[in-house]
Amino acid sequence: MIQLTKYTIGVDFGTLSGRAVIVNLSTGEEVDSSVHEYPHQVMDKKLPSGKPLPPDWALQHPQDYLDVLSNTIPDILRKTNISPDDVIGIGIDFTACTVLPVKKDGTPMCFIDKYRDREHAYVKLWKHHAAQYLANELNEKAEKMGEKWLSRYGGKISSEWLFPKLWQILKEDQEIYEEMDRFIEASDWVIWQLTGKETRNSCTAGYKAIWHKKDGYPDNKFFKELDSRLENVVDEKLSRDIVSIGEKAGEITEYASKLTGLNIGTAVAVANVDAHVCVPAVKIYEPGKMLAIIGTSTCHMLLGEEEREVSGMCGVVEDGIIPGYYGYEAGQSCVGDHFAWFAETQVPENYMQRAKEEGLNIHQYLANKAEALKPGESGLIALDWWNGNRSVLVDVDLTGLIIGMDLQTKPEEIYRALVEATAYGTRMIIETFRENKVSVNEFYASGGIPQKNSFIMQIYADVLNMPIYIAGTEQGPALGSAIFAAVAAGREKGGFDNVVEASKIMGKVNDRYYKPNEENAKIYDELFKEYRILHDYFGRGENDVMKRLKNIKKSIKEEGDYEGILAYSR
Repeated sequence: MIQLTKYTIGVDFGTLSGRAVIVNLSTGEEVDSSVHEYPHQVMDKKLPSGKPLPPDWALQHPQDYLDVLSNTIPDILRKTNISPDDVIGIGIDFTACTVLPVKKDGTPMCFIDKYRDREHAYVKLWKHHAAQYLANELNEKAEKMGEKWLSRYGGKISSEWLFPKLWQILKEDQEIYEEMDRFIEASDWVIWQLTGKETRNSCTAGYKAIWHKKDGYPDNKFFKELDSRLENVVDEKLSRDIVSIGEKAGEITEYASKLTGLNIGTAVAVANVDAHVCVPAVKIYEPGKMLAIIGTSTCHMLLGEEEREVSGMCGVVEDGIIPGYYGYEAGQSCVGDHFAWFAETQVPENYMQRAKEEGLNIHQYLANKAEALKPGESGLIALDWWNGNRSVLVDVDLTGLIIGMDLQTKPEEIYRALVEATAYGTRMIIETFRENKVSVNEFYASGGIPQKNSFIMQIYADVLNMPIYIAGTEQGPALGSAIFAAVAAGREKGGFDNVVEASKIMGKVNDRYYKPNEENAKIYDELFKEYRILHDYFGRGENDVMKRLKNIKKSIKEEGDYEGILAYSR
């Protein structure tokens, strides 16, 4: 009997674009991919109408997500000449928490003429930080009330989470709040458009909406304590019907078929999160193996067999990454952004000129010079908090630090110290997990930096004193979504029974890996001790100079006078 080749499609909705990949289920080959840039990009300055936005806002337009589906999927079917008859499933992933208000039929509020010029009618992107004041109040109330769920998230949640964003709508535009019927993750909204029914996934609910598989959401009395109008918020605006990742959400409808070119009845997987869905894409399906998705920031994913509270983690969710395990998440807010800041703003002109003469970009030029240095040779050490600390301190008000500079300090020495700082930050996360009896025995890396920068990855191997295994794909999230699509379709259709089976065939790890240099690792052990001293001194309250300086800066910008400084210093 001839076995016909079947395929699934994974669609990764990023911050600036959406990418689809089509995968051969027999071989795991990524046959082709297609990218669609969002026409509206990130709206952080103004709405489409030109109406200006306040500081710290980050919005998107849901039409862009539909355009991704209507452009990328037909494009890869056309380029590959693969028949929709042979595509058995589709899965998607999204940046989270990216959320929007909709009517009961799924219509986004911003699609309604009356609300097109209202900022709260649009998608709030994951990095929308204008609700931080409400996140602070939520954390204070939760701590005061002894809410046990708080410890599952390292003691704090941030403005990037669902409830601060939802509460902000109620506080600042009550009409939108009252007129919307649902507040939903963009990932779940896209699944709604594909299947015709609302489905809430366990990954975003667990990591971003304070939901727990056994306990559910916090009690109504907690939300009432926040704001009496929020008492029944879960039942009024969300849903208690949460579906586990790895399940089938539904099937392609007639509308979705016209949109995508896929057959009516094609399986649609429950939505997922971009970082979490990467885990099976690198053949991780058991505890003890950490995956770091390293790019502008870093997200650290880890599986465990039991639920443990770990200081500063971003969450632990049962079935949150791979069904059957507890999924742990931690992260660093500033990694690639860290290096870009230095290269773009602090490098002297003569370095830029030499890089140009050698045909290199400035990062390559700095990396080449920094690679020639020995660990500790510069006498520098840095803290990686240029955009606050996500783990393990969970404090957005911390700032960067470099210590040890003198008049002989060179740009490449600072650049290397910044790279080392991010590696120390990852080691801090790993050691914190280990201290709380969550094993980290192997380390894997995915994302742009691991694929392209051997200098950085060797430093990570030396600082962690662990081999670093590199993802065998540049499309980690899209591939992961295709894996979940294959499970949603099931074996009878040509897919797989579970995520582990699919990962073994479809997941990819590069043959090359980075082995720690024993001599360098010993030096970094000593340097890490110094990092940890600085980390605790400036990050755990012994010296809050970073916050005092930040307050003075804010006072000057807002007050413009000496009285403002005095008020903050008292």
